[in-house]
Amino acid sequence: MKQTGNTILITGGGTGIGKALAHRFHDLGNTVIIAGRRMEMLEKAIGDRPNIHALTLDMDDAAGVAAFADKLVADFPSINVLFNSAGIMRMEGPLDKFRDLGDAEASITSNLLGPIRVTNALVEHLGRQPDAVIVNVSSGLAFVPLVIAPTYSAIKAAIHSYTESLRAVLKGRIEVIELVPPAVQTNLTPGQETNERFMPLNTFADQVMALFQQTPTPREILEGVDFMRNAEAAGRFDETLAAINPFLK
Repeated sequence: MKQTGNTILITGGGTGIGKALAHRFHDLGNTVIIAGRRMEMLEKAIGDRPNIHALTLDMDDAAGVAAFADKLVADFPSINVLFNSAGIMRMEGPLDKFRDLGDAEASITSNLLGPIRVTNALVEHLGRQPDAVIVNVSSGLAFVPLVIAPTYSAIKAAIHSYTESLRAVLKGRIEVIELVPPAVQTNLTPGQETNERFMPLNTFADQVMALFQQTPTPREILEGVDFMRNAEAAGRFDETLAAINPFLK
């Protein structure tokens, strides 16, 4: 992935990892478009930075995603990079006998159908651009689940698989990269932003950018999450599962 001169869409760019990476790619001289549900959060994320733009996007609305893509391409025809970074995380009680599936269904719509819809809407245009890239943000939980977030973990495993398929299908046309974060201090869940056991957001973003700048760019951007990514292959899946789910004891 080239580091400058891109036109980059980052979904979920108003907060967290999306916002941090939007700022860093902007610092390198890229045009950045951040997208999310709330314009006020997007505008706050932009601040006084020139050449960062905001568009509202509700990935739960299939027709809205298509309309968003049409406007994006019309306003920014040089767009060549898509970061699928938006998402929600909701805890569930997997053993509750009569639980409400609303959180699970919302997670699937936002975290799985959403990126697929955005990718589907933009992939043809991206395929015509030079230096085209799709970056899908998964999670270390794609490889070792957090059992109180079973749907979220399963979705991230699906995003990993989806990314592998995209990479094979788009080989030679669009570079496909998977960004696999560990637990990072963001507002994804209550209390996460100040949890001292999690990686500080700025530290994560700085280290990730160093990996993006490698030549060639790794197909998987792994920072602080290797122990989860490689747990099964290394024969220590059960040990790692217990380590991230200590309440199972």
